[in-house]
Amino acid sequence: MGPWLAQNSIYRNIYAFLDGVLPAPLGWLAYFLAGFTIMFLLINGVLLLAAGMVYAERRLLGRFQARLGPNRVGPFGILQPFADIIKLILKEDVVPRGADVLLFTAAPVMMAAPLFLITAVIPFGQNSYLANLNIGVLYLVAVTGISTLAIFLGGWATGNKYAMFGAMRAVAQLISYEVPLVLALVGLVLLAGSLSLVQVVEAQRLPFLLLQPLGFFVFFAATSAELNRTPFDLMEAESEIIAGYHIEYTGMRFGLFQLAEFGGVVVSSALMATLFLRGWENPFVPQGWPQVLPSHLWFLLKTLLFVFLFIWVRATWPRLRIDQVMGFAWKVLMPLALINLVVTGMEVWLWPQPTTAQLWGMVVINWAVAGACLVVFSTLMERWGKRPTASVVPVRLSAEVR
Repeated sequence: MGPWLAQNSIYRNIYAFLDGVLPAPLGWLAYFLAGFTIMFLLINGVLLLAAGMVYAERRLLGRFQARLGPNRVGPFGILQPFADIIKLILKEDVVPRGADVLLFTAAPVMMAAPLFLITAVIPFGQNSYLANLNIGVLYLVAVTGISTLAIFLGGWATGNKYAMFGAMRAVAQLISYEVPLVLALVGLVLLAGSLSLVQVVEAQRLPFLLLQPLGFFVFFAATSAELNRTPFDLMEAESEIIAGYHIEYTGMRFGLFQLAEFGGVVVSSALMATLFLRGWENPFVPQGWPQVLPSHLWFLLKTLLFVFLFIWVRATWPRLRIDQVMGFAWKVLMPLALINLVVTGMEVWLWPQPTTAQLWGMVVINWAVAGACLVVFSTLMERWGKRPTASVVPVRLSAEVR
């Protein structure tokens, strides 16, 4: 085991245990099994958290809407997600006539794949990760692009025009929101001085949530759009295009799309905890102080906090129109991301090695800029926004039509 793997505490402990148990000629097997064990834990952890997220969302939405939510399967309805999974497994797997079977089958798998690929580089505790890539942020941007291709292929392969409408909406929306999302990440990279997610966490003497309020807002909004969350859920708008790109999918193929959507919320929340809230570290005390709680528990609590934020937004905001969604990306998020990038670049140029006092000065400046942007852009949106008509205008038909 090399020094790079020795830094990973979970891998090091599993490898040491297996290497002591297995005979010397099978040392390579300990190397393989240690990595496999971490992958097994990560994949099953994401699946369990996705199931828990489904339950939590349905229960919380019920509370927000003054109803009970799922309460029949198991105590407090806690087994409802597993009942849903069994139902999907037992459903008939239908392939529409005229569909491209190969792409129709591949699209759900491609949709779920980024979920596990992203998890591989997220540090979920101190010295706990599957891989510590020195280009981790770049890797995230590249991997998330797979879901855009999967949605388009899934919509096209069915041969259904409503699915195609949903797929075309998805491509337009995802590409539009990808640009501000990447620009928001550039601000973090400038402050951290590294593309490695582990070093991004270690660089946060103050949580980047304080130093990058505009960056966090842009990242959260763009992530919500990429995950097809309310108020950006136009890809499958039931009232307009009856579920969009996955209208023809049934059984576990449909289940994989749902896994990608709900699991994506969990993984995105873990990513935001890593990028903006000091990952596995206690956010309330300076670095180097006692953590009080285990690092893995801190990371889980922060992830659940952001999951709740996603659910809260879904319960609060109505669905936007397609012109509002596209306008919000290019007229609001894009300028905000550029303003945040320019301000952050100037601060890094002024204070390349900032002291703690200078960091707090950056917090004051960035929050002042965020507040000014909030006032200016709210005023402009109010002035430029299209107002609904006060009444329905009757359409006069010609005598021939009548």
